[in-house]
Amino acid sequence: MNHMKKSTVTIIVIVIIIIVGIIVFGRSGGDSTPGPITDVGAPVGSTTPSTSVAVSETVKVSSKVSSYQNDELGFSVKYPNTWEKSETANGVTFIMPIDQSQVSTIAKLQADVSVTSGKCAFPPVTTIQDRGTLVVGSKTLNMISMTNTVQGRNYVDRMYSLQNNDVCYVFAFSSIAQSPTVKNLTGSNLTQAQNNNRAMVTTADVAFTDMVKTFMLVTGPQGKDEAQVVPMKK
Repeated sequence: MNHMKKSTVTIIVIVIIIIVGIIVFGRSGGDSTPGPITDVGAPVGSTTPSTSVAVSETVKVSSKVSSYQNDELGFSVKYPNTWEKSETANGVTFIMPIDQSQVSTIAKLQADVSVTSGKCAFPPVTTIQDRGTLVVGSKTLNMISMTNTVQGRNYVDRMYSLQNNDVCYVFAFSSIAQSPTVKNLTGSNLTQAQNNNRAMVTTADVAFTDMVKTFMLVTGPQGKDEAQVVPMKK
């Protein structure tokens, strides 16, 4: 009897061991369902980057005029659609078209708006052709115009400046006319080119001043005061 009891106990123990082995094996290796996939290329604690906020915007107002607004630099202007716009680190540059069908030596017509901190100061020059002011809304801008000839090239420049608190807004128009010898102009062709040069510069200068008259100070979206933000608990 004792021998039979011992055999029975041995069989029961073996069965228990087999059952336990099946359960353990089934849990460790038998489940083929994949677990969550971890992107090993993603940095620890990385989050989806937030959408950047645009600081400037160009809107076509009509078939002839567009509006450029820069919230970061705090201004907006309207300009002809024929001008080629290019943003800079501290403002915007406009390249004005040159009528190639006209006999002229104009090489560049350009308008710039730049914003800097500090007091406004015109560049030191030896010859000032004209000084004045321009009222734009409730603001009064200072103005100077200059002409110069260097190595046969004729330069015409006009600048306006506006001091707004500790920020200076400068508007600059510049033109360059090459020496007539570049195009071998003589006689009546030279006279015609000189007349066309003056007409083209005058037209561009008037368009530039018209752009300055559309200048407006703007206030962009305000961020949160960092000193008032409650730190997030981790």
